[in-house]
Amino acid sequence: QENLFFVMEYLNGGDLMYHIQSCHKFDLCRATFYAAEIILGLQFLHSKGIVYRDLKLDNILLDKDGHIKIADFGMCKENMVGDARTNTFCGTPDYIAPEILLGQKYNHSVDWWSFGVLLYEMLIGQSPFHGQDEEELFHSIRMDSPFYPRWLEKEAKDLLVKLFVREPENRLGVRGDIRQHPLFREINWEELERKEIDPPFRPKVKSPHDCSNFDKEFLNEKPRLSCADRALINSMDQNMFRNFSFMNPRMERLIS
Repeated sequence: QENLFFVMEYLNGGDLMYHIQSCHKFDLCRATFYAAEIILGLQFLHSKGIVYRDLKLDNILLDKDGHIKIADFGMCKENMVGDARTNTFCGTPDYIAPEILLGQKYNHSVDWWSFGVLLYEMLIGQSPFHGQDEEELFHSIRMDSPFYPRWLEKEAKDLLVKLFVREPENRLGVRGDIRQHPLFREINWEELERKEIDPPFRPKVKSPHDCSNFDKEFLNEKPRLSCADRALINSMDQNMFRNFSFMNPRMERLIS
C-alpha cells in the first residue's frame, strides 16, 4: 500500500564491468560490436531529446544472447532538443566530460565523451584519465592526452582521438556521422538494429533466473524498501491513486 514497485525485464547476462574484470579487456571484434549497439541506443535517446549522462561499463547490461541494453536512467535530462542546454554537474567521475567540469552549458555532446571513455576501457582495460583523488582526476580530464598503446589498431585509436576532442562542437558524434567511421566499416546498421547480427560473445546462462553473471557483492545485499511519508501521501488527492495498480497484459496471459 505504501511503495511503488517497477517489475522490469531481468537481464541475466550481467554487466560489462563484471565481464571486463574477468578478461581485463575485450578483443577488437567484441568491443566494436558493443560500441555499435551502444551508438544505436545513444542516438535513439538523443533523437527523443534525452541526454543520458551516466554512460559507463556498469550500466551496460547483456541479455542471454549477448546483446547490450542501456540501464539506469536516473541522471537523464529530458527536453534537450534544438539549441537546449543544461549546466547541471552530474555523472560518474571517470566519465564526466570537460565541459561539465568547466561549468559550461552542454547538450548530448557529454554522452559522446563518456562513450569514448567506455570504448577506451573496453579496448585497453584501464581508464584514459587518472588521479590520486577526484581533484587530480578532473585535472587530468581537462588537460591530459590519453596514452595509446602501440598495439592498438589505428582505426580504434583514430575513433578515440576524435571522441576525446575537448571542444564539444567538434567532437565526433556531434560533428560528423559516427556510424561512418572506419572502425564500423563491417557493420550493417539496419541488421544490427534488428538484432540480426550474432553477438561475438554469449554469456553462460543456465536458466532464466541465473544470477551467476553478477558480482556476489551485489547479490549478498539485502533489499531495503524506502520509508513512505504517510502524512504527505494522505495530504494528496486520493483519487490520483484510484486504479493505480497495473499489470502488463502479456504478463497476465502468462500467469493465467
